[in-house]
Amino acid sequence: MLLLPPKNLERRKDMKVRNSLGRRRRLFCFFMVLPAVLLPLIFTYYPMIRGSMMAFQSYNLMNVSNIKWIGFDNFAKLFKSGIGTSFYTILGNTAKWVIISLFFQFVIGFAIALLLKKKFRGSGVYQGLIFFPWAVSGFVIGIMWRWMFNGTSGVINDILLRLGFIKEAVGWLASKDTALLSCIVANIWYGIPFFTIMITAALRGVSEDLYEAAGVDGANAFQKFFHITIPAVRSVLFLTVLLRCIWIFNFPDLIYSMTSGGPAGSSHIVTSYMMQLVQSLDYGLASAVGVLSILFLMIFASIYLVVTSKLNTED
Repeated sequence: MLLLPPKNLERRKDMKVRNSLGRRRRLFCFFMVLPAVLLPLIFTYYPMIRGSMMAFQSYNLMNVSNIKWIGFDNFAKLFKSGIGTSFYTILGNTAKWVIISLFFQFVIGFAIALLLKKKFRGSGVYQGLIFFPWAVSGFVIGIMWRWMFNGTSGVINDILLRLGFIKEAVGWLASKDTALLSCIVANIWYGIPFFTIMITAALRGVSEDLYEAAGVDGANAFQKFFHITIPAVRSVLFLTVLLRCIWIFNFPDLIYSMTSGGPAGSSHIVTSYMMQLVQSLDYGLASAVGVLSILFLMIFASIYLVVTSKLNTED
């Protein structure tokens, strides 16, 4: 006579199998998620925390034996004097760098986006030429514009001399009055495609029926622009401006490759100045500049989050 196992024994076996499968799945999920947690901790948050701690230390690699805590002395040193130029001048340069670049990038990018809204013969080629700068490295763009602004053999001087706007070659990058302006011109050219890409995509989503209805009601081109186009793409305009403001502030590539902050620190912005301090091995002072940069970016990130939440609630 065969003895059959009781039902509760079968249930126990099923439970053990299910528990083992559940443990395996949890372990699998854990090991899949682990890199996504560890990598940001190791390569982003730990350096940020360690760098923030250095801001309150005397941490110069030229004097490793004298590393110590000094409180807010690095911040006080920044606002008392700078390396090659005053930190207040650097803050002023940063404001000019962000505001002027952002204004012209937005205006020119918006104008080109309006031209690209409707397709025309050769629009694909034209669109590719407009978007090309966005695909190139900032350092490469800086080297290209450094050659163009060269005081002896640059293209800019050659064109202006031939047109009669200047009588002799100008050392654009060698003068305190024009070095930062030259970098801003290069940055404007570099950032236009971002606004063009984003605003063109938004404009093509606006229904033509709205413009036709407005035309029937007697609206002119300016009325259509301010009462249909702007309200329709308002959210995209706000977000692109805020994002681009953060990126321009945190974009020292052009300045460092064109002038390295010179002459005599006259074209430095906050982030390029921080790079110079790192190069001079004064990690404590560089970290103090980095902490100030993080605070500035946190303010803009907060504005970005508030604006996006308001736009989402309105939509």
